[in-house]
Amino acid sequence: MDIQGLAAIVTGGASGLGAATAELLAARGAKVTLFDLNADLGNAKAAEIGGRFAAVNVTDEDAVANAIAEAEAVNGKARILVNCAGIGPPAKVLNRDGSPLPLADFARIININLLGTFNVLSKFASRIHDAEPLNEDGERGVIVNTASVAAFEGQIGQPAYAASKGGVVGMALPIAREFARYGIRVNTIAPGIFWTRLLGSLPQEAQDSLGRQVPFPSRLGKPAEYAKMVEAIVTNPMLNAEVIRLDGAIRMAPK
Repeated sequence: MDIQGLAAIVTGGASGLGAATAELLAARGAKVTLFDLNADLGNAKAAEIGGRFAAVNVTDEDAVANAIAEAEAVNGKARILVNCAGIGPPAKVLNRDGSPLPLADFARIININLLGTFNVLSKFASRIHDAEPLNEDGERGVIVNTASVAAFEGQIGQPAYAASKGGVVGMALPIAREFARYGIRVNTIAPGIFWTRLLGSLPQEAQDSLGRQVPFPSRLGKPAEYAKMVEAIVTNPMLNAEVIRLDGAIRMAPK
C-alpha cells in the first residue's frame, strides 16, 4: 500500500510510539488524525506534522465512531489505523498486607489496552469494508495494533498489563482471517523496552541499566524504530496476521 495521499488514524498519537508513527506517516504524505486524551500534546503534535487532533477516549463507542466520521469528512476514508493508546501502571495481585488487587484496577487496564484497541479497529473496519479497493490485490486498508513482549514474558507486577497485551496478540489472527474477505490486513507489533516520557524522567544511570538488558542493540528502543516497523507493515502487502517482536532479542526476567 502506498502511503502517499492516504488518510490515517493513530491512537495515542500525542506522544511516544504514537507520535513517532504520526510523524513518519505524515512525512510519507499521509493525512494523519491523532486520537488522544492529552489535548495540549495532541494539538501541538498535530500542528507540528500538519495533521488533525481529536480528543478521544478509545473505550467510548460513540466518541470513537464520531471521531472517525469527522476525520473522514476532512481527509476521506482512513485506510491506515495504528493503535498505540494504552496504559501500564504496575500492580501485583496481592498487596504487601496480602489484600487483593481491586478488580476495578485490573479492569481499567484491560478496558483501555484491549477493549479500546478492539473498539477503534472494529469501527475503523466498518467504515472501509466496502470502500473502493486501493490496488490490484483488492486491498482496502491496514490495521497495526500494539502489544508488548509482556504478552509472552509478563513480569511480576504486570498481570493486568500482560493479560491485556496477550489479548491483543490473541485476537490478531482471527480478525485478520475475518477481514481477509474485505482486503483489510491486521498485524501486531510487540515492542520490548522502548524510550518513553516516563522512562525519560528516570536518571540516566537507570535508563542505561534498562538498555543493557537488551542483547543487541544494548539500549532502549527508539520510538522512530517502532514507526519504521509500521511503515514496513503498511507497505508490504504480504504481511498479514503477524505478531512481530521489536525487542533487540530481549526475553524478560521475572522482575
